[in-house]
Amino acid sequence: MFTGIVEELGTVVSVEELGDAVRLRLRGPLVVSDAVHGASIAVNGVCLTVVEHDDAEFTADVMLETLNRSSLGALVAGSPVNLERPVTLQARLGGHLVQGHVDGTGTILERVPGEHWEVVRIALPDDLGRYVVEKGSITVDGVSLTVVEAQRDRFSVSLIPTTLELTTLGRKAVGDTVNLEVDVVAKYVERMLEWRTS
Repeated sequence: MFTGIVEELGTVVSVEELGDAVRLRLRGPLVVSDAVHGASIAVNGVCLTVVEHDDAEFTADVMLETLNRSSLGALVAGSPVNLERPVTLQARLGGHLVQGHVDGTGTILERVPGEHWEVVRIALPDDLGRYVVEKGSITVDGVSLTVVEAQRDRFSVSLIPTTLELTTLGRKAVGDTVNLEVDVVAKYVERMLEWRTS
């Protein structure tokens, strides 16, 4: 479980193609400082398992399902990535409950700079629009954000200078793909209502 508060802007060191999978080597000295084999680290919002690590880098395998549902398949050596370790029971929950299970991808439609922040509009896949509500939470590339405006096929968020500077969202351009994870509570409520009416 994560919070969507990015701890470190890491870098892809290498991408090894394995047919129906990919092995990523990533640089992130902070997130590997207490890593062990089998630990979880969120990479652009995707929970990955540490296979190998040293003092500055770690390796993780990405299976086909994850490549199909996320933007990780587009990563190349040198790509910046948002990194976060799992939350501990002693930590403050600064963002919201994030599973690291990406529901799909969206496309950046527009960036509107303000004096102290930037509004970003993102297209939603058809099957995710019903889970996104105004003032609700959404995870974009692993960053916990508050929805400003929600429509059936798009939503907007406001990014403060810290988010623009310390995450990949400050570097994304119109047309770029981002990973989306909707609030899991909404999915559970929908499922319970389906069972109740069937």
